[in-house]
Amino acid sequence: MMTRLSTTELPQPALRSSEPSQLAVEILERLKYRIGKDPKVAKPHDWLTAAILVARDRITDKWMDSTRKTYSTGAKRVYYMSLEFLIGRMMRDAMTNLGLMDEMRDALASLGVDIDVVAALEPDAALGNGGLGRLAACFMESMATVDVPAYGYGIRYMHGLFRQQMADGWQVELPETWLAHGNPWEFERRESSYEIGFGGSVETVNIDEEVQRYVWKPAERVIATAFDTPAVGWRATRVNTLRLWAAQPIDPILLHAFNAGDHIGALRESNKAESLTRVLYPADATPAGQELRLRQEYFFSSASLQDILRRHLQQYPDFTSLPDAVAIQLNDTHPAVSVAELVRLLTDVHGLDFEQAWDISRRTFSYTNHTLLPEALESWPVPLFERLLPRHMQIVYAINAKILIEARRERHATDEAIRNISLIDETGDRRVRMGNLAFVGSHSINGVSALHTELMKETVFADLHALYPDRINNKTNGITPRRWLMQCNPGLFGLIREAIGDEFMDNTEALQALDAFADKADFQEHFAAVKRANKVRLAKLVQANLGIRIDPSAMFDIQIKRIHEYKRQLLNLIEAVALYDQIRSHPELDWVPRVKLFAGKAAPSYHNAKLIIKLANDIARVINNDPAVRGLLKVVFVPNYNVSLAEVMVPAADLSEQISTAGMEASGTGNMKFALNGALTIGTLDGANVEMRDWVGEENIKIFGMTAEEVGKARAEGHNPRAVIENSRELSQALDAIASGVFSPDDRNRFSGLVDGLYNHDWFMVAADFEAYAKAQREIDQLWTTPSAWYSKAVRNTARMGWFSSDRTIRQYAGEIWRAG
Repeated sequence: MMTRLSTTELPQPALRSSEPSQLAVEILERLKYRIGKDPKVAKPHDWLTAAILVARDRITDKWMDSTRKTYSTGAKRVYYMSLEFLIGRMMRDAMTNLGLMDEMRDALASLGVDIDVVAALEPDAALGNGGLGRLAACFMESMATVDVPAYGYGIRYMHGLFRQQMADGWQVELPETWLAHGNPWEFERRESSYEIGFGGSVETVNIDEEVQRYVWKPAERVIATAFDTPAVGWRATRVNTLRLWAAQPIDPILLHAFNAGDHIGALRESNKAESLTRVLYPADATPAGQELRLRQEYFFSSASLQDILRRHLQQYPDFTSLPDAVAIQLNDTHPAVSVAELVRLLTDVHGLDFEQAWDISRRTFSYTNHTLLPEALESWPVPLFERLLPRHMQIVYAINAKILIEARRERHATDEAIRNISLIDETGDRRVRMGNLAFVGSHSINGVSALHTELMKETVFADLHALYPDRINNKTNGITPRRWLMQCNPGLFGLIREAIGDEFMDNTEALQALDAFADKADFQEHFAAVKRANKVRLAKLVQANLGIRIDPSAMFDIQIKRIHEYKRQLLNLIEAVALYDQIRSHPELDWVPRVKLFAGKAAPSYHNAKLIIKLANDIARVINNDPAVRGLLKVVFVPNYNVSLAEVMVPAADLSEQISTAGMEASGTGNMKFALNGALTIGTLDGANVEMRDWVGEENIKIFGMTAEEVGKARAEGHNPRAVIENSRELSQALDAIASGVFSPDDRNRFSGLVDGLYNHDWFMVAADFEAYAKAQREIDQLWTTPSAWYSKAVRNTARMGWFSSDRTIRQYAGEIWRAG
């Protein structure tokens, strides 16, 4: 039984009025005393900051309330460790969850300020790459909503993910400057600062005749300082904390060097420290890039664990109670070094023996796996790991010895199984396997969709699953309906409230009641009007930013996600070329007007992904300017995909493209966002598409292509893509056009490598699935020509997506893994 130290209750703050007139007074007060501006000279960004500060003060009252409650009840805390938090703009999210949005709109209007204008000025916090980071942001909001005491831990990137621009159709990466003018949501916590070491050596100290301790003496040290941002749950049930770490040098300036005239060199330590938190995912194609990436991961892991242990000792007398008071969730392999770091802190700093530390650590950690791609399961060269983290290398070897001896003696593992279980990959240059470390160091390992979880057991973690058969479980991802319905699609939100009432606002599964309206002509009419208004908004954005006119009455066919070959934007583009050829060859047919919209960023060092972006822009240029198409087909690549852009594109979609190679997408959450907003899905049986089909009904989703089992079999038996291509007239002609330079007259060989890859190996089954995909698209065209049938299915998609709320996911984590809340 846990023993808690006593805490003192503080008096509750007085309730604040949220009347628009009172809010207006407070806005003017913040403008004057916190920003130093007279209303007569205030700029839109000043009004934005003033409004945020008013909301933040109300949030702070509830934040402190939540913290007091956690201490007084002794509730178990959850710590969510993630290298990414793609939180986007926060103003609407926070004010909606506070129930303050309408009042704030009226208050600003009374001061002559349009809330929509100033809200658009808030920078997107680009602290994530895509689904992983957006999931973490949804989870933070849902943990607060379902009243789970939680901290999110990550890095306060100065620039985050790059800002994407196009130069002649090529992706150009520019720094994202979201912090250029500060962040009014955050609080610096100078008292929460910790030293983080790198390099150096390890010494042995004899405590007595039988006990030895290890002392790591780092060669370098930096300071991690906390910046806290409140995470508000729906109806402000709870406010949790997102704690992001900034890096600072021990000595900000080498004064002797500066005085000697070396003004640049004097800032060497500052620059080295700041590089840790400057950019999300530095390119790791070089040894220097790999080292910086590992430094980042250890930096935030160590700071977070030191913070967790400090907080625990404020409330409990020792660490025996840690697994009962604390649950630490590792979001992917990025924080996996935490397993070794917690063992180090418990043994070297707090004096526990290795067996105690290992037992406590394993019962405290749980790990979410997000990928079956071997290259995405991080591993680090042993020499790099040992040079940068020498004590952790010793601990990794100690853990490995324990695991492998157990596997051999107790489970009679084969040599091959031992090789696969080992924390050290010996197939080439020796590398530390971070996925294996996270697995053995956690009591729970979860996948993020039913299919993904089963494939984990059969593929990347097959031997570890055999060794620990009770650890792998499934927690299908979800999305927060507050941001992805209430805020981004107010028209649909209002229509749903009018139809079925307010219960779905607190219980998303109550959306099921909307099923009864799916075939009602008047409801379909209103539903279609909302969709058209959202499409008009997107069309205006495309016209303003790209100068391309798109017709809101056309089908908006949208694929927005990270650019990666397994996500198969290439399949979509090839089908666009085939459709282009068909439209020109058969002008007499009644073609459905279609706009194919793409958005997404490619990793800076991912050549083929960047080439796919260029191909999309080259195809768009040709098709959009060909009068023979008569406007029936347009292709648009929208640059700089982020949360705010998604909030415009998702509600405008008629058709959602979820076409990854079966067995390769862990879950996806874009698929859920689109369907919730009334888009039909065309997709493979991959990730959460499988469960979506089960929930929305297979008649309301268009599934095509190979299954994961069929993909695996084709690869094992030797898939022959050349024969497939040569047997498909449409596919072969489309590929010939792309390879021969029809879309790249300035460089006729630009895309020949992409096409050669399809002929020679087609690892991602683009050619193999083309015919099924093209057939499914023509069936989608046919459905579009009957609006009543289309909108019946669209309404049912919205009605049946309630289960895919992140609130449900978090309740499952809390009940089945964390034992919290």
